[in-house]
Amino acid sequence: MRLEEKVAIITGGAGGIGAAAAERFLQEGAYVLLVDLDEDALAETCTRLGSNRVSYLVGDVTQAADNQAMVDTATQRYGGLDVFLANAGIEGNVASLLDYPEQRFDELMAINVKGPFLGLRAAIPAMRRRGGGSVIITSSIAGLTGAPRLAPYATSKHAVIGLMRSAAKEFAPEGIRVNTVNPSPVNTRMMRSIEQGLSPDEPEQAVQVLTAGIPMQRYAEPQDIANLMLFLASDESAFITGSVYSADGGSAA
Repeated sequence: MRLEEKVAIITGGAGGIGAAAAERFLQEGAYVLLVDLDEDALAETCTRLGSNRVSYLVGDVTQAADNQAMVDTATQRYGGLDVFLANAGIEGNVASLLDYPEQRFDELMAINVKGPFLGLRAAIPAMRRRGGGSVIITSSIAGLTGAPRLAPYATSKHAVIGLMRSAAKEFAPEGIRVNTVNPSPVNTRMMRSIEQGLSPDEPEQAVQVLTAGIPMQRYAEPQDIANLMLFLASDESAFITGSVYSADGGSAA
């Protein structure tokens, strides 16, 4: 029980990776608060997980008040906060940088970068009261390389690595660890959207091209990413902070 009696918040909790992480955290003894904008999907996820140690809160990660509300809710329901998984994110449009809508760029940066920033500001004081904690930010392999036709997405995933490294150095003396997980393509709704954008007429062709670039010759499953997140959430990674963890089937080797 690697997370016994620990309290975790997972943003983007109704999505594929968020739900898989919640399942693994629950299996290891955690209390989990899922946060997302889609209440129906949150309720369905909680029902499927089938535990009295998971609940949800509808919230917008781009709003400071909602970030504070999730921390306050976790504290009220479960007694504090030990793990914050800043997982909410969107892929944005698949388009040339020259054609990318400015409004869509702003929306993507608000969710993918401002969201973790506001989440850290709300979560860290609560972790201080517990004597430490673990923050995990979901980045991407696109945070380590360029991504043609996904420039704003790649920009946002690079940005959260800088946020992570800065926070890791600032709060390490207080026992608060901060790391990123950087997946290659994962078998989730987001990849269906990207595949469609890359190859509207034959999305399966995009799958073949993307898979060919992964040495293990497959997409990750959400559980693959959740297992790494569990390690970073647990005390097994007690001396690890400020690190970028690729879960990419060898893509960055």
